[in-house]
Amino acid sequence: MQQDLNILIVDDHPMTVNGYINVLSDEKFEGYNLVFTKALDCEEAYRLITESKEAGTAFDIAYLDLSLPPYPDKNIFSGFDLGLLIRNTLPDCIIIILTMHSESALVDRLIKEINPQGILCKSDIDIDEFLNAFKIVFENGDTYLSNKIVKSLKEKVFDNFKLDSYDKQILMRLSEGILTKNIPNYVPLSLSAIEKRKARMKNMLLQGKGGDDYELIEAIKKIGII
Repeated sequence: MQQDLNILIVDDHPMTVNGYINVLSDEKFEGYNLVFTKALDCEEAYRLITESKEAGTAFDIAYLDLSLPPYPDKNIFSGFDLGLLIRNTLPDCIIIILTMHSESALVDRLIKEINPQGILCKSDIDIDEFLNAFKIVFENGDTYLSNKIVKSLKEKVFDNFKLDSYDKQILMRLSEGILTKNIPNYVPLSLSAIEKRKARMKNMLLQGKGGDDYELIEAIKKIGII
């Protein structure tokens, strides 16, 4: 017997909503019957979310566009506010954010306040990528971030640690296994300048504990710089 998978899609463009539904409907998900509910603005989405909680038919997955006609009566002005509403009322619902924007401040706020299972930049994905994101989030239980979102997060990390393009080049070369003494062949800096930069990065990223190049590379991989 198949289990219903209740999916809410909120976007103010009807053709876009229907496109998402068609992509998912064309795929077979063994053991599940996909049930879709549409909303074109914040007011309609608010009603559907609150009614689903009251009726005990909570949504399993919610796709939320960020830019939506607002619902001022309930202080719901965007998909961001809907995401907060879902987190408070339907805590088990998987949230996937759809947005045209990938600014690091926005992405950081989304992760800190909503912690969605997926963030997709609309200009960053096609049909295959949209479907792949669904499988990664739902079937594998992993988080999915599209390429521009990942890039934005990496840039924020660089900003936080005050790393510049030369630092990034040095880290990339180290991660490729190139010895420090040979990096001047790839980066237009003197060996002395490179060693000073590397020492500064080790001090910041390894929290003053010292360490070799391998530990530095492992540290930057963990925080997503490369």
